[in-house]
Order: sequence, then structure tokens, then C-alpha cells
Amino acid sequence: MKNKKIQMMTVAAMIAACYVVITIAIAPLAYGEVQFRISEALTILPFFTPAAIPGLFIGCLIANFVGGAVLPDVIFGSVATLIGAVGTYLIGRHFATTGLRRSRNSFETGNQSDKGHLGALIPLMLGTVPPILANALIIPFVLKYAYAVPLPIPFMMLTVGFGEVISCEVLGTILGSVIQKRFGRTLDKMLV
Repeated sequence: MKNKKIQMMTVAAMIAACYVVITIAIAPLAYGEVQFRISEALTILPFFTPAAIPGLFIGCLIANFVGGAVLPDVIFGSVATLIGAVGTYLIGRHFATTGLRRSRNSFETGNQSDKGHLGALIPLMLGTVPPILANALIIPFVLKYAYAVPLPIPFMMLTVGFGEVISCEVLGTILGSVIQKRFGRTLDKMLV
């Protein structure tokens, strides 16, 4: 049991490090009212392992701090990522416990017509919704009140949401699909 905890902490640390490195590497795109954080593609990882939740939270916290964000952004931006990660984990857990079994190439139900690539993508695509919503709803208020961005909050919800859709929905689903094909339903197999 102790060995499993150490492995989970290691995975969380690696995810945090990846989030920080990717965010800082594309810093001009990762901050501001139109954000495109490629690192947000990693928010699909809680779908596969709960170790990703603290990894993403800590990674976002460090990336915001190192990136020069003001304290409200460091706090609330990281909390938005945490909320999204927990939501993604819960969706992944739901699909794992509601009779949907993960095969190597698709999610299976009793119905053969549910097999296939699209059947495998739908749960992943649903798993990307919590980080999109959390960031689109929280970050515009941070931009407005912490940075005094003069744009209307609904407009910033659209711009931040658009960046999240590209990062999470598109890139995250691709990443999740690759993980499914390579490792199956759970990343825990990697830890053994």
C-alpha cells in the first residue's frame, strides 16, 4: 500500500512538472484574456487516474506563480483547474462503474453497435467538459477584477472558453484517445 502511494505521488509530481513546463514554454499564449494553454490538454488525465488531480492543481499553481500572475489569479486559476480535474475524475469514474467496460480500443456495452472509435471518444469528450466550464466561468472574473481587463465578462467567458475548448476538448480528447489505445481504461496499469 505504501508503495502504491509513492507511485501515485510520483505520477502527480510528473503531471505537475509537465503542466508547468508546457505552460511556461508557451507563456505568451497561456496568459491573458484570450488564453490558449496547451497544458490544459492534461486535464483529461483525471479521467484515468486520481493522481492527476493534485498534479494538475499543483502544476497550475506553480505555473501561475512562476508566470507572474497576481495572487487572486494564482489562487482562483488553480482552483478552477482543481474543480475541472475533480469533475473529469468523477465522469471517468462514472463510466468505469456504470456497466461500461473499457476494452483496448473502445468502451463496450452489451450492444455491439456501441463499439468503435466514436464510442470510445464520447466519454472522453464528456470528461473534458468540467475543466472547460470551470475555467470559462471563473477566469473571466479573475481577469476583470484582478487585472482590470476592460472587456465584458460574458465576452471573456467566450474567449477563455474557446481557448479551453481547443486545449481540452480537441487536444485533451486526442491525448485521452492515445492513452486509451496504449494503456486501456486506467493508467494504474502503468504504476504496476
